[in-house]
Amino acid sequence: MNPPSGFKKTVTAFFHSIRFRLLLWFTAILVLVMFVFSAFIYLNQVRDLQDDSLGQLSRRLAGMQEAIRVSLNEQDEHLVLPENLFQDNDIFVLVNARGQIMASRGTDSAQEAVQHANAVLQNRSQPQDTFEEDLAWVDTDTGYGFVVAPIFMETGQTSLTILGSPLDPSGRIPTLTANLLVGSLITLAIALGGGFWLADRAMRPVQTITQTARTISETDLSRRINLESRDEIGELAGTFDGMLARLQAAFERQRQFVADASHELRTPLTIVSLETSRALEARRPQSEYQRALRVIHGENEFMSHLVNDLLTLARMDNGQMPLEMSPLDLSDVGLEAIERLTPLAARHHVELETGDLPEAGMLGDHQSLLQMISNLIENAIKYTGGDQKKVLIETGVTGDFAWVRVTDNGPGIAPEHLPHLFDRFYRVDQARTRASEEHADQGSPAGSGLGLSIIQWIAQAHGGEVRVESTPGQGSIFEVRFAVLQ
Repeated sequence: MNPPSGFKKTVTAFFHSIRFRLLLWFTAILVLVMFVFSAFIYLNQVRDLQDDSLGQLSRRLAGMQEAIRVSLNEQDEHLVLPENLFQDNDIFVLVNARGQIMASRGTDSAQEAVQHANAVLQNRSQPQDTFEEDLAWVDTDTGYGFVVAPIFMETGQTSLTILGSPLDPSGRIPTLTANLLVGSLITLAIALGGGFWLADRAMRPVQTITQTARTISETDLSRRINLESRDEIGELAGTFDGMLARLQAAFERQRQFVADASHELRTPLTIVSLETSRALEARRPQSEYQRALRVIHGENEFMSHLVNDLLTLARMDNGQMPLEMSPLDLSDVGLEAIERLTPLAARHHVELETGDLPEAGMLGDHQSLLQMISNLIENAIKYTGGDQKKVLIETGVTGDFAWVRVTDNGPGIAPEHLPHLFDRFYRVDQARTRASEEHADQGSPAGSGLGLSIIQWIAQAHGGEVRVESTPGQGSIFEVRFAVLQ
């Protein structure tokens, strides 16, 4: 019977998850650490056991030598030693100077012990009859330790005694091996369970982020993860929440932008439709047709101006208006803008005045700065008022920044409107609201509500800032500051 497809997906997802890889790496590292630790314990215990066993053999053999010497003085060959000198499983060999075995115990291994002792002695640089310390070695095949010591006789002859005994008669090494194996397996099992729990707990915030991301759509960006953790996952969640907030704000701006643009275009289209319908209803005097054409022309200019501003802002938002930075004089750009807008000012009966225009060097894009200053002057021309309509344009350098300032004597702006002044399509009051027919008569399109947004974008793109000072009934001052060219 095949397992359900959901179970297969769950198992496959688990084996491809970060949780499984963390568990796998954790297990591999733990196995390596346990192996190194167990090997260290095992080798140290074996070494200590061998050292202890060989030391005990040396002390036992030293205690037996006097009895062996006495027996050798009494008997010449085929020496028989008392059994109480030995322990069970001991191997003992007594070899005379001619290499003959005079006494032995455990004859099955005696000959091999003698051969190994002779090989050890032959490899020494010290002559056989002159070494003063015991020789010891371990036979790994039999698990025995051996000690060789000389016995000096009164006759001047030297005999060798070889004593061997099991290194681990009580089986401590196998017990240690079993304990290390069982302890390692138990530790590994506990660590695997704990590692799985820790990996699952560590990945739980990631699952929360994933589930939240799946519930977010283009139409609903209000969901947030809101993790209170201060670790890396919490930082990731905070970054994700910040990205969602920026996306939500961008989508809201886009929706508002489209809504405002649609609203702004609806009015001139309605006016054009009404004027054309009225003109076509019946024969009218020529002056009526001329008035209708002027209104339609004014609305067309307004829509053209609005569409151009919308395209400009769209390119700015999408980074499609690269700035070609080069050293320039802000005063020269201001003079060029004044020359361009002088006919518009004359048509509105506005006098353009220039204050001090000293050299103000900065690094900027000539075309965008020209558009910015032109928008400032055009905005002042449209909204200046009084019997003597005047707009003052000044530039200068103060400290570390260059500035351009445009002052009008219009109706001014109330303080509560200043924070929203650079919002797109924002209009302050009726004095700054589009009056279609009036602008049509004056030959100038009404403001689209985007000029100040474009001004602010250009200023910020140059690392500058826009400042506004306004007193209701007295006029407004717009000043843009830039870093001066060093």
